[in-house]
Amino acid sequence: MKRILLLMMVVCISLAVSAQSHKPFKVLALYENGGHHIEYSRRAKLWLDKLAAQKGFTIDYIQNTDKIDSAFLKQYQLFIQLDYAPYAWKDKAAKAFEKYINEGRGGWIGFHHATLLGEFDGYPMWNWFSAFMGGIRWKDYIAAFANGKVNVEDKLHPVMKGVPASFIIKQEEWYTWDKSPRPNVHVLASVDESTYDPRQPKVKMGDHPVVWSNPNYRARNVYIFMGHSPNLFDNTAYTRLFSNAIFWAAEKQPYSPPPRK
Repeated sequence: MKRILLLMMVVCISLAVSAQSHKPFKVLALYENGGHHIEYSRRAKLWLDKLAAQKGFTIDYIQNTDKIDSAFLKQYQLFIQLDYAPYAWKDKAAKAFEKYINEGRGGWIGFHHATLLGEFDGYPMWNWFSAFMGGIRWKDYIAAFANGKVNVEDKLHPVMKGVPASFIIKQEEWYTWDKSPRPNVHVLASVDESTYDPRQPKVKMGDHPVVWSNPNYRARNVYIFMGHSPNLFDNTAYTRLFSNAIFWAAEKQPYSPPPRK
């Protein structure tokens, strides 16, 4: 009888610790509700809503930057830029976002379109955002899509916990930029361009990071390039990466990556 009671106490304590492992927090997700990324956004919302219900956080969605200012962002511990480009933002939204990141008021996760940096649709380059992403400018992409193998570079980073050392991403556009962001960011994973299927002899970078964090800003931040196909949410490596990023970036404690060798 004593053993049974002891076992029940251990189980209760374990459940309590598990329940407290992630404190409740609020997430804001800015997403595209049109164009050729609409299907990704729809799957992402379904997946995020399910994860939020399971893990006890809440999430609000917006489709443009009209509401964003410092007071609005103050409600949220995490900002997810879900396939939303860094241009055509309202001025007050851009300034509030910069302050949010510079002062570490919350965390940030950006996907795919967040590095569409340059002059697009009559809008100028957002220079602050380019610096945030490692000083890069968008150059080209694989319009016909290709599969590719992603290799994890920092296996000890919390965002990569439980993520396989390498995994295949299918039907991706694989952006290239004018240079690698590596000198200015902490690279967590890169794509091996030699594994592109079909082969892509022209749209290549050489050193091609696809997941990184910029430790030069107070906010915890993660950029994950992959974010085009809705089928990504059938890829357990991708969903593990996404989930890890949410809980890591939502914490406010500063994170210092290991020194570069």
